[in-house]
Amino acid sequence: MNNIKAILTGHTRGLGAALADLMLSRGIAVLGVSRTRSNAPGSALLQEVELDLANPATLGAWLGTETLARFIDGAHTVLLINNAGMLQPVGGIEGQDVNAIGRAVSLNVAAPLMLSAAVAAASTASDERRIVHVSSGAARNAYPGWSIYCATKAALDHHARAVALDNKRALRVCSVAPGVVDTDMQAEIRGTGLERFPLREKFDELKRNGQLSTPADAARKVLDYALSDTFGDAPVMDVRDLS
Repeated sequence: MNNIKAILTGHTRGLGAALADLMLSRGIAVLGVSRTRSNAPGSALLQEVELDLANPATLGAWLGTETLARFIDGAHTVLLINNAGMLQPVGGIEGQDVNAIGRAVSLNVAAPLMLSAAVAAASTASDERRIVHVSSGAARNAYPGWSIYCATKAALDHHARAVALDNKRALRVCSVAPGVVDTDMQAEIRGTGLERFPLREKFDELKRNGQLSTPADAARKVLDYALSDTFGDAPVMDVRDLS
């Protein structure tokens, strides 16, 4: 597969930063979209856009510019990785801040769906679009205190299932769970009080026992699958199920 260009959200931290580094090392041009710019050494293959993806109006205005179209122009394969996401608000429904709910749903659901539609609309008959939603085991298993996170990740899974039914020849989509990755989000989970997240001790144990995958390892698995011939054969996938 050659002449690949990738749009990656949340490219400055955790799994997103590891994905950006990996793609750049493989010669893939990356358009990174995040609230802040990367602190990593510059690369001629990296373009960055500072954007609050939790604000649908701001994202919609940006998608109305020519930036995205100019970036992907001439690419044989365009890869969109919807990686940006947030865990908060955590806790019982009665204690959730309503504005925090709005931001989480906007960032975790509206932004990926808006970007997916924009990338799909920019396709031509001679090229290919691949859309990766970075999902979670929380999309498929309900956890106490995580009602917003579980619901938003489940939305991405179901979006991929429905889009796959459109049978667009030049578009492949999959909602991919990367496994349990040792990122800032995991530290955030371990710092949550048991009264808000009763299952925290499960994640404490994963850390103690060295059972968290590194961002670099998870990034390699996600990217290798995203660029494979089998990507999109199933609309929902967990990298731990890949051979």
